[in-house]
Amino acid sequence: MQARRVLSHLRMGQPLTSDDARWMVEALSAGDLSDAQAGAFAMGICHTPLSMEARTALTRAMRDSGDVLTWDLPGPVLDKHSTGGVGDCISLILAPALAACGAYVPMISGRGLGHTGGTLDKLEAIPGYRVEVSADRLRQVTQDVGCAIVGPNADIAPADKRLYAVRDVTGTVESVDLITASILSKKLAAGLEALVLDVKLGNGAFMTTREEAQMLARSLVETANAAGCRATALITDMSQPLATAAGNALEVIEVMETLTRSGVTHALWELTCALGGQVLHAADLVLTPEQGADEVSTALSSGAAAETFGRMVSALGGPADFVDRWRDRLPAAPVIRQIRPPRAGFVAGLDTRAIGEVVVGLGGGRLREGDRINPAVGLSQIAGLGEEVSQDRPLAQLHAASEAEADRAENAVLRAYRIGDVPLDPPTLILGSVYP
Repeated sequence: MQARRVLSHLRMGQPLTSDDARWMVEALSAGDLSDAQAGAFAMGICHTPLSMEARTALTRAMRDSGDVLTWDLPGPVLDKHSTGGVGDCISLILAPALAACGAYVPMISGRGLGHTGGTLDKLEAIPGYRVEVSADRLRQVTQDVGCAIVGPNADIAPADKRLYAVRDVTGTVESVDLITASILSKKLAAGLEALVLDVKLGNGAFMTTREEAQMLARSLVETANAAGCRATALITDMSQPLATAAGNALEVIEVMETLTRSGVTHALWELTCALGGQVLHAADLVLTPEQGADEVSTALSSGAAAETFGRMVSALGGPADFVDRWRDRLPAAPVIRQIRPPRAGFVAGLDTRAIGEVVVGLGGGRLREGDRINPAVGLSQIAGLGEEVSQDRPLAQLHAASEAEADRAENAVLRAYRIGDVPLDPPTLILGSVYP
């Protein structure tokens, strides 16, 4: 009767109360709601947006539906979340950099979704790396190393897992209220003191307009702070891949080149420092975000972040010598070819979502749940907006499992590019910020 009353009120456009939000999550967790009722609940929220109080209550209830970690550490517990894009491997650089700055980072991450890559899939390209660990192991590695990037276990925000599965088949994934509660319930269950959010904007992101990105960033920041976690957000460009590679092992290669300073990608370095500066400032470790960015840059330049990354890899089952021998440890595709432009010129347009879909089509992502990923496939040396291309400077280097798959992918990459006659200024990387 309670569920029927709440759903009836939502159908009539009456706002969800905080008490009703908590009750619905408890019923969802206990199995007292049918899938039909859960779907109706999600659809009702889409039609009747939540107040700040109700959204915070929903987020807290979903967080509290499972285990909530507590910590007793000599430094602050911090994290970062990205709303997803192509070539976005910042987490693998930022977590060890923050740890090298004296923070502790229990980063609970996810797998690829749609055309976007997943942090866990990238890490599993490293032989032996285990992303599925117990809460006790997460605690131990975080305490010993300073950071641990792992997946959520069944006891972290189980209500979100059930509601997300229903949203996926009922066309309610895009709700800002539900996105906010889903993201933050898992992050806050890690017992964070501060969080920085990277909200992507552009044709390779889920948010394709500035208004959408601003709305989501504001919702995430306000709700996190209301739930007791200090949070800020940056709105960042996803009109082209963030890295020059897209694909699991290929992005790990670019991460290692940046961490070891053997081939630094400027965008990765800049955004890592900016996000790190924001969260170090939110945790009161530095006086300003700019000072925090300098601290992160020092951790990268000194090699401290690379050393911390290597210890994390070893602690979670990967090779103990990964930082020294990563080129030998990562898988390689049997077919590698250059994708040359139809004519010389400058990159005037790039369909970033299509680039992500190329990687998925090669086997670097999942078309269906349970699909096996090929970690070696993808694209490297991707030409960015405004860059000059020719027969000597191809659009990208393709890594495929077969010649037939390479042929299909090459045609898709060619369709994703538009070549012009004059150079364009590259897009601005950081487009805005949101504070509480």
